Amino acid sequence: MDCLICKQGRTQPGRTTVTLQRGDSTLIFRDAPAEICDNCGEYYLDDATSKLLLERAEQAVRNGAEVEIQRFAA
Repeated sequence: MDCLICKQGRTQPGRTTVTLQRGDSTLIFRDAPAEICDNCGEYYLDDATSKLLLERAEQAVRNGAEVEIQRFAA
């Protein structure tokens, strides 16, 4: 697909690091599958990946995590 941010690149399948913040919690997910722009590096997650990351992030926040780093595994 064409990149919605830079409007010049095309996305390719790859893996990326996703950082989410909520309140005082910072959650980092490494190696998440995504479509990544070959020009600017912007990434796009599919619905299933987004849902899984948000569920894991919510659980980490409920557990009181301030900083948590996880390797993505579906």
